[in-house]
Amino acid sequence: RRQHPVDASTMAMLRLPFALRPAHRLPFAAPHFVERVLRDETAHTRDATLSTTLDLRLQRVLERQVAQHIARERARGVRNAAALLVDTRDLGVRALVGSADFFDAAIAGQVNASRAKRSPGSTLKPFIYALGLDQGVLHPHTVLRDVPTAFGAFAPENFDGQFLGPVTATEALLRSRNIPAVTVAAQLAGPSFYEFLKVAGISRMASEQHYGLALVLGGGEVTMEESAGLYAMLANQGRLRPLRLREGDRASEGTRLLSAEASFITLEMLRGNQRPNSAFAARAARLPVYWKTGTSWGFRDAWTAGVVGPYALVVWVGNFDGSSNPALIGAEAAAPLFFRIVDALAAHDAALVEPLRLPPPGVRKVEVCLGSGDLPNAWCPQHSRAQTWFIPGRSPIRVSQLHRRVMVDSRSGRIACPPYDPEFVSAQVFEYWPSDLARVFRQAGMARRTPPAPPMCGSGQFVAAQDDEAVRITSPRRGASYALRSRRGAARESSVAPGGFVEHGPAADEGSEPIVFNATVDANVSGVFWFVDNAYVGRVEPGGSLAWPASEPGSYTVRAVDDRGRSDTRELRVIAER
Repeated sequence: RRQHPVDASTMAMLRLPFALRPAHRLPFAAPHFVERVLRDETAHTRDATLSTTLDLRLQRVLERQVAQHIARERARGVRNAAALLVDTRDLGVRALVGSADFFDAAIAGQVNASRAKRSPGSTLKPFIYALGLDQGVLHPHTVLRDVPTAFGAFAPENFDGQFLGPVTATEALLRSRNIPAVTVAAQLAGPSFYEFLKVAGISRMASEQHYGLALVLGGGEVTMEESAGLYAMLANQGRLRPLRLREGDRASEGTRLLSAEASFITLEMLRGNQRPNSAFAARAARLPVYWKTGTSWGFRDAWTAGVVGPYALVVWVGNFDGSSNPALIGAEAAAPLFFRIVDALAAHDAALVEPLRLPPPGVRKVEVCLGSGDLPNAWCPQHSRAQTWFIPGRSPIRVSQLHRRVMVDSRSGRIACPPYDPEFVSAQVFEYWPSDLARVFRQAGMARRTPPAPPMCGSGQFVAAQDDEAVRITSPRRGASYALRSRRGAARESSVAPGGFVEHGPAADEGSEPIVFNATVDANVSGVFWFVDNAYVGRVEPGGSLAWPASEPGSYTVRAVDDRGRSDTRELRVIAER
């Protein structure tokens, strides 16, 4: 007042008490990200300012969407969620929401979900198919069998408990069918899925024997950061690069884990995944989204991960205490939040566009017959043909044998013997489905026109349809070993060589667990004969199983012969269990 008498009018304000706030009430932007950076051992600096990769505007977009989603879903017992946004161009973390509310102790809000190890459900399945593309196991329209299948002691089921029969690799991936995914993983020659994840830097993994084939179905654990790195790798043509938190971190050239061709095709397969709310289809068409959902065992974690524009986005919904909730399904709990963030990103940045993703030089398109996934033969109908991506010299390809032309005698309804009488014999085309798929069609009540039975002709030989399928043993698997319990004489599968997978079956009980033989045969087969070391052990109907009680350790040759004389063999080893 003495120095500034004109300020006398402000004395009333100066007499008001100071409004003080405790430290925890001060503004704290991106708390999980800030703590993540400050706790990083490499983050120490003498500079007054630490520059990070975070975009505070995008951070607030994600925080707002996560908070609104939890408010909508709280009535269903969904209390927490997290989201991570990574720029695939430089692997900078642009936004990180580690929980729905950092300051809510009731949900352990200060825990950072992006660093937590959780079961990924099916979100890692795209990388099984990418490995299959690289190793020549499949192309997008390869027909896989979604049928009841046992892999030694491991008999996976689908989430819905149903079987679809023949499905393309793309359909199997997008519909998250478990049995086709395990089938593909079992065929990987190297690296195996486990070896791929190890090289990709998935931390704290147990041994390959610990997981077995269950790793395919989410049996391991990953963090959101690890998952985001893998999806960013697809966007970067198969090169895995570490995430960046600080501007000063040098962008790495990365390590190639997948080919550019396999990465491109995998993204194209994921692109066909329809978003849960079709009302926004027009907006989605402007900005393609490559995404996959996941649900962990026991409904503890709901996931959606993918690539949108220049970003890799991973969303997790669940509870930090690991409690189960039937509402925690990836497609229902996580996918809506994922696409709300996608839409918010598009609204936030009107210039957000899809990076130019041109097919690599080593990718071509080829016409296939949809029923078989193979090159169409002359009898494949035009309406059953489609184009698919193909890697020349690597993708599996052969001429389709599903549609076959046979000469049918109208008097008997059977395949005719030559010479053909034109008055009663005509050419007809039938679909010849393998026995395991034909059984699924029957169980589902899906009528299929049954091919006519071949007759015995004058030479004593059956007349076969063009391009008959050979018999194929599906159990025991190639390279399998079975442990023989010496006290009771029952065998169980103990290890599998291909792909490095090891399966441990349940302990045999009272000698009642023999080795099961299965084979897939052509539609024109009426019986399969089984031999062990040339000794006949039994006959089964197509699609049937034969149980062989191994009694002595040793190496055996198992052979399946159909009633047309076609055969397949497997080497089988029975070892004494210690």
